[in-house]
Amino acid sequence: MTVTGEPAAPRARRRRADAERSRSAILDAAVRLLRERPEAGLEAVARTAGVTRQTIYAHFSSRDELLAAAVDRVTAEAVASMDAAALDEGPAVAALLRFLDASWQAHEANVFLLRAAAARTIDNQNGRELHEPVTDRLARLFERGIAAGEFATRQDSRWLVAAVVALGHAAGDEIAAGRLTAPESQTALRVSVFRLLGVEDTY
Repeated sequence: MTVTGEPAAPRARRRRADAERSRSAILDAAVRLLRERPEAGLEAVARTAGVTRQTIYAHFSSRDELLAAAVDRVTAEAVASMDAAALDEGPAVAALLRFLDASWQAHEANVFLLRAAAARTIDNQNGRELHEPVTDRLARLFERGIAAGEFATRQDSRWLVAAVVALGHAAGDEIAAGRLTAPESQTALRVSVFRLLGVEDTY
């Protein structure tokens, strides 16, 4: 029992809940800010979150750690979008269209944040781990479409996943380089993916 009369266990739970709310508020602010200003520092994140810089350091040891946590957050949001797209339901071609639309929206919303992470903190191994929650779902979709005869290819599903991920990165690079507009790049990606799978006239 504490001097205030509050038992120690409930007070500890309350402190943990307060700390979790503080961490979540910092992450929310970091994602919002870094989506628009990927170069923003911890001081700007603190102002956006309405906390002190010291409070940020209580949860994240460095800007790179906060950046990695922000990427984890948007990756979880992308996975939720994939789940909402119901990739295991209906014809595989229609599910793939839903996947491409959902993944494009997630990329457009977070393009600057993801580029900042790629430049600062995400090595090849971590990049693969970030993709896994989405690529696992995509591999299942390809296997289902091949088994049903909707995708006219005999390629291994994991190779197809790697190819689609590479095409997605290429689409983003073309926009960044100014060679294609976002709508042009999105159309090119869709055409390329379906041709890879042997599907015609579904763009």
